[in-house]
Amino acid sequence: MSTGEAQKATGRFAPSPSGRMHVGNLFSALLAWLSARSVGGRMVLRLEDLDPDRTSRAWADRIEEDLYFLGLDWEEGGHLGGPNGPYYQSERTELYKMAFAQLEQKGLLYPCFCTRAQLHTAEAPHNSDGETLYTGCCRELTPEQIMHLSSLRRPAARLRLPDETIRFEDGHYGRLEQNLASECGDIILRRSDGVFAYQLAVVVDDIAMGVTQVVRGRDLLSSTPRQMYLYRLFGAEPPQYIHVPLLLAQDGRRLSKRERDLDIGALRAHGFTAEEIVGRIAYLAGLLPHPFPARPQELLPLFSWEKIPKKDLMLPEDLFS
Repeated sequence: MSTGEAQKATGRFAPSPSGRMHVGNLFSALLAWLSARSVGGRMVLRLEDLDPDRTSRAWADRIEEDLYFLGLDWEEGGHLGGPNGPYYQSERTELYKMAFAQLEQKGLLYPCFCTRAQLHTAEAPHNSDGETLYTGCCRELTPEQIMHLSSLRRPAARLRLPDETIRFEDGHYGRLEQNLASECGDIILRRSDGVFAYQLAVVVDDIAMGVTQVVRGRDLLSSTPRQMYLYRLFGAEPPQYIHVPLLLAQDGRRLSKRERDLDIGALRAHGFTAEEIVGRIAYLAGLLPHPFPARPQELLPLFSWEKIPKKDLMLPEDLFS
């Protein structure tokens, strides 16, 4: 990215309001903010509340308040609104319908009647990340078969992916590639219950909101090639993708909202100040030699992607004790 392009960088926070943010979420949010701000960029806040059974507006409001508490501000989105709203995915369904219709008109979608049990059998193929690969069993159904199966259950909708290798330069992990057919498989764009899938929504939203820089956990690294392919189908330029290591609990598993792993609510209840939380996260990220209290603005002169570790990080047991 050239200096001129960097000055125009638009980053984003895109949390799912399914609970209080944990330290891993804060780690990604801080690095996203620093990455955009360090080149004079701006930030957008989008709340990814697609799944009504898992998310709530109350959690969305709490996330906004926690980001402000930490000093991670933004120019557009959330309660601030802006020209590219709404900024809650639950209110953007019409936009997803239009994007979905574009792909449907091109003949790129097909109905999939597979159940979750069928997709996750022990014999199902997996990619190197352990993700289940779709075998394409509904790809070539006849109109008669589709009519019969539709009388039994409502289908999901899948996007046909070509036998093509997508290559890209991640801003932190370097040159990467993925074959869409053998390492991904056709992806769901609309679930059988009618809810649009993350893969479609995130691309539609990032295009509409002018996002040019996406900083997120490396667990989403394998989603990047399929999202880049969607950008191409919509005739848009993909953003710069920068993935960050994951924070792990002492038992080696990823931090989780479901398990309430060191969420910011617990930290604030124990009396940690915003500066103490930010400083400890900056220490984990390699930006500080010790976990000194710090404000995000104070970290800008210290920020460099070269300092950020690439391997996942075990959260020290005594860091927040």
